[in-house]
Amino acid sequence: MPTTPAGRRYLKRFVPTMTAYVAALFVSNRVAAVWQPEGAALIALSFLPALPIIGVIIVIGLYLAEESDEYLRHRIVVSMLVGLGLMLSVTTAWGFLEESGVVPHVPAYFAFILWCAGWGAAQCVLALRERVQGDAA
Repeated sequence: MPTTPAGRRYLKRFVPTMTAYVAALFVSNRVAAVWQPEGAALIALSFLPALPIIGVIIVIGLYLAEESDEYLRHRIVVSMLVGLGLMLSVTTAWGFLEESGVVPHVPAYFAFILWCAGWGAAQCVLALRERVQGDAA
């Protein structure tokens, strides 16, 4: 649980934004299946779930900007960079494999999912490392 004011604000922003994403994804998929829109309506409907994800990226940026604890902010940035490195490495390699027909196409929005997974994994590793180092002291 976040212990800083910035962390609490982050959660207050993140939860409704992700709830909006789930709702937008459900609505857009359902409307597309039932009404099978075309043209501009399909474009708007397809873009709908992206809006809350863009909101999540803004919420993450606000948290980083508002976090006054330099240690936490540093750890967040390091974790984000690990996630970014993972995302860029995997998507670059996948792109070359896809280009040669070795692997199937994967939608571009998976890049954000991969970045989040790398960021989260790095946070876990850093927290575990701190705990182990703390026990050794």
